Amino acid sequence: MDRMPRPGEPAPRFDGVTGDGTHVRLEDYRGRTLVLYFYPKDDTPGCTKQACSLRDHATELAAAGVEVLGVSTQDERSHQAFTRKYHLNFPLLADTDGTVGRAYGTLGGAGVLDRIKTAVGAAKRVTFIIDERGRISHVIDKPDVKNHAAEVLALL
Repeated sequence: MDRMPRPGEPAPRFDGVTGDGTHVRLEDYRGRTLVLYFYPKDDTPGCTKQACSLRDHATELAAAGVEVLGVSTQDERSHQAFTRKYHLNFPLLADTDGTVGRAYGTLGGAGVLDRIKTAVGAAKRVTFIIDERGRISHVIDKPDVKNHAAEVLALL
């Protein structure tokens, strides 16, 4: 996909492995709300703030019936270290070949900067809220990393 899916559209299907080796698919989240968030790289300042915001509000997110899945192009080993270091309480999908990022329009693009970021495997920072039927309900294309959980909760 050359563009990001929009609210009301079906979420692109995905299939991958998380940092703990668990195989996950979009279908696994059917019947629940999924916060699928793409971020550039493990253990960088903005990405850490964003992950920790979601971690710190896990109780409120769970009470709202939300599951969280982070996605970046780092491998399982990198995700394991990031999860361990910051005690993350949600899985991180290892999109090492960029298939999921391209499907959601967070990798790729026509601009020079987009091509450079894609070449180094840095996805755009975008969050998709996917409803229980597998449709995009909200897109947060410029997340406030420090207050990301509050942004998500405000949209539910």
